[in-house]
Amino acid sequence: MAFVTDKTEIKPGLILFRRGDVDHRMWYCRMKIPKADRYKTVSLKTTDLEVARERAFDQDADIRFRLKHDVPVFNHPFREVAREYLLTQEARATRGEISMARPKKVRAVLEGALDRYVGSTQVHLIGDELWGGYPAWRRENGAGRNRRNGVREVSDEMAQNLADHEAERRTKVQHTLGIRVLKPIAVKPSEERVVPFISDSTIRFEMSIFGAVMNYAIKKHYVPASQRFDERPKLKSMRRDEFTLEEYRKLHTVGRKWIGEAEKPSSIWYRTITYNMILIACNTGMRPAEMKNLRWRDIMSANDREGREIVVLFVQGKGKSRKLVAPKSVGDYLERIRATSKATELNDRVFTNVSGKPSKTLYSKLIADLLDEAKLREGTQGVPRSTYCFRHTYATLRLQEGVDVYFLAEQMGTSVHMIEQHYGHVNTIKHADRVLQGMAGWELPQPDDAKAKASKAAATHDQAKRGQRNRPR
Repeated sequence: MAFVTDKTEIKPGLILFRRGDVDHRMWYCRMKIPKADRYKTVSLKTTDLEVARERAFDQDADIRFRLKHDVPVFNHPFREVAREYLLTQEARATRGEISMARPKKVRAVLEGALDRYVGSTQVHLIGDELWGGYPAWRRENGAGRNRRNGVREVSDEMAQNLADHEAERRTKVQHTLGIRVLKPIAVKPSEERVVPFISDSTIRFEMSIFGAVMNYAIKKHYVPASQRFDERPKLKSMRRDEFTLEEYRKLHTVGRKWIGEAEKPSSIWYRTITYNMILIACNTGMRPAEMKNLRWRDIMSANDREGREIVVLFVQGKGKSRKLVAPKSVGDYLERIRATSKATELNDRVFTNVSGKPSKTLYSKLIADLLDEAKLREGTQGVPRSTYCFRHTYATLRLQEGVDVYFLAEQMGTSVHMIEQHYGHVNTIKHADRVLQGMAGWELPQPDDAKAKASKAAATHDQAKRGQRNRPR
């Protein structure tokens, strides 16, 4: 190194030197890490040679102590470790282990809220206080989208900070899309000084990324295993919104009228496709990503054990694939789309735009228009409904009809625990007669005489058949 001057080796692997590229005459030491091809350089903050020698030996002893007790030798800011972790996620997405959208979500969190919170903090200094303090900090330094989470007043300074963060976010989006930003994007602070709180679900997701980065730091031996944060603060979870059966029927009725009111041929086409896509989603439980990926080759006709026609769909999403079954009506909805689509080859996507190219948004604006038309835009929790609500509607209606939770989990490509966690309220309603049993003014329904006689006759018939099978021959 050309800038090294007055180089002195005071023991094998421990060197004193000064820098020729700076104005001061302070001493530095460079230590070789035992059993590794790495060096650590430390400023000794003295111009006295004897003091420098003593401090160099102290630094060398500190290195050996750290290695012996598995304490990190090098300092790593959270921002740097987060960048390394993000590269591993992008590599996994390239190999097809996770979806391509996952690294984008991770990047947004790492370069956004987490960078502002602990970006410059050394990972070995992150402890329980910083981990546990994140939810409170996030609520006080961010703005949510929905007022259901509660609201708070903000100062002029905070309003300006929120506007600056939004401008920064929009600029990054433009760069990501490859759009050249000719002049800085400016966002004016909102005149209203009341903003919604960040939702607990957002905080929970961000803390999962926070914990993943710390686990990566442990794996790389940047921090000891004691800095693993698996336990997360208890945050409330919002019940998933769905359409009731009455609302679903209303959506049917309004949807047909909505198509008839379209004036342009392209509007008629888009509304027809959107309407049928909603019917397909509510009768299959597919995720939006699975609908985006659906191709005509993935659709097959079949018959169940009773000989009834069904449709079998091979769906892919979230890095997984599975087959699901649907009633014949879903096949009819798909045929309506095929009849008007310009992309009907086996490898073509089912849901496209009017020119036959794959749809990127799954007609989100059109769905919002239809929900507004039907006055069903907001659910019972005051949250604007999205395409994902059709999946929740499917799950709720199936459970109400008594479908076994295990079979439903297999059909929807999720776990039994997830079904029970998010749709447990359905069982309470379904079994209301038994839940309310014994309460004043409430009795279990009694079978009428005809049903009782039929039931007794059926039991007698079954008993007789069992007797015939057991009779010795």
